[in-house]
Formats: sequence, C-alpha cells, structure tokens
Amino acid sequence: MSGTDLSHAVGAAPDSDPGRAAVASAYQRFEPRAYLRNNYAPPRGDLSGPDGVGPWKLRCLAQTFATGEVSGRTLMDIGSGPTIYQLLSACAHFEDITMTDFLEVNRQELGRWLRDEPGAFDWSVYSQHVCLIEGKGESCQEKECQLRARVKRILPIDVHQPQPLGAGSLAPLPADALVSAFCLEAVSPDLASFQRALDHITTLLRPGGHLLLIGALEESWYLAGEARLAVVPVREEEVREALVRSGYEVRDLRTYIMPSHLRTGVDDVKGIFFAWAQKKVGV
Repeated sequence: MSGTDLSHAVGAAPDSDPGRAAVASAYQRFEPRAYLRNNYAPPRGDLSGPDGVGPWKLRCLAQTFATGEVSGRTLMDIGSGPTIYQLLSACAHFEDITMTDFLEVNRQELGRWLRDEPGAFDWSVYSQHVCLIEGKGESCQEKECQLRARVKRILPIDVHQPQPLGAGSLAPLPADALVSAFCLEAVSPDLASFQRALDHITTLLRPGGHLLLIGALEESWYLAGEARLAVVPVREEEVREALVRSGYEVRDLRTYIMPSHLRTGVDDVKGIFFAWAQKKVGV
C-alpha cells in the first residue's frame, strides 16, 4: 500500500470508528500473490471436478448472464482485488467495464494481467472453463482478449465512503450493473458497516440495474501472506435482508457449502453465497 493509500485509509477511518481503522491497518500487509495462491491455485483452483468452489462460482455467473437480463453498456466491479475471473462471463454483455480496488498493490496486479505482461497471474484455466460452460465455441484466448479490450479503467475505491469513488470520478455513472466478489464482508468490521457499504455502492447503480454479489458465509478471518484479515461473519438470511434494506429485489440467492478437503487452513469460511439482485426504481 502506498503512502497515498495509507493516508486515504486513515482519512476514511477516523478515531470515532476504530473498527474501520483496524481494517485499514491490517490491509497494509495484504499480499496479492499469497491471496491468489491460497484461493485460485489448487486445491481451490482445481476446476476439473463439478463440485469445486471455482466451478460453482463460474457457473452461477455464466447462468445469470445467459438469461440476457443483466446487460447494458457499463459495468463496475466493486473491490476487484487481484482477480479477473468474476468478469469472464460479464465481458460479452458490457462494452465499458470499470475495475476498482482500495489497494494499490491489487490495482497493480490487475494492470499486469490486463497488459498481458510476463509474470502476470495465469487465469487461462478459468478462461477455458468459462468457455466450456458457456458453450459458444470461443477459445480462452478470445475470451481474455475481449475482457482486456472492455476493461477501460482501474480506479481506487473506498466502499465506506458515501461517495465510494470520490468526487469527480472518471467512471461513467450510474452503472448499468455492478459485480462484487468477496469485498463487503471482508472490509467491514461488523454487520452495520456491511449494510452501510452496500448502501454506498448502490448509489453507483442506476435504478433497475443489477448487482451480482459473491461473498463468504460465516467467515471471521483469512490469510494473505503475513496479513491475517478479519471478516464480518454473515449468514445467507443476513445477506438477503441487507439487499432488501438497500432497495433491491432479490432475484436469486444460492449457497455453496465448503467441503472439508477445501478447508485448507487459510481461512475459516463455511460456505459461499451468490446473489443476483435488481435495484428497485425510485431507490
């Protein structure tokens, strides 16, 4: 995290909110490559079996985009982290994609992949799997080329601010759709903070627009190198209630229970949720 990021973090979490200050401090030690190894390399990154967590997430996204209902010109990925898999099905449906993250190190990691630089994390297994389940006859190279072409910018974001992108953002707003994976619960010290963060990102979405939200269920911590990050444990019903409070109609909500062989000691996650929600008009 750069000095700019650190001052932003401290500014975003005043003394009156020590929980958020602690979150900001812990994320100074976040290591993108360690996080990627823990979650997107085998065993969790093994996509060969249909019952793994990776295939489940990719299937949820592909099936939702296949409905044709989640489409438009602009899409924003909230808290991208160092990952791109969450946009592999989305990129066929939106021509202008904005990726965002609080940490400069994650934005740098994304930039390496988008520029196809040597040493960038290899997402080709994920791209191949998405092409397989979508069944359009695309190659993984074509899929990745399309995603690289449609991501127009990578911006800083702070979901705890009423204006998460700050004033004068370069992103076209409001977006037609939002995607967010493993962000809100991972940066919120409690359920109330999770709700406020959801409210804040909802301001970036047009009325009638869609939110696809993926997150951890009943997780209280995870590792990213030397960083041990606290997570607010949420249950499926709490996610549903938070979406309704933020003005959404919940279109789909699914749960994946983490099998024992994928509980590898890098976190205490019990499961994963996938939510498809539509922002009500007038909200």
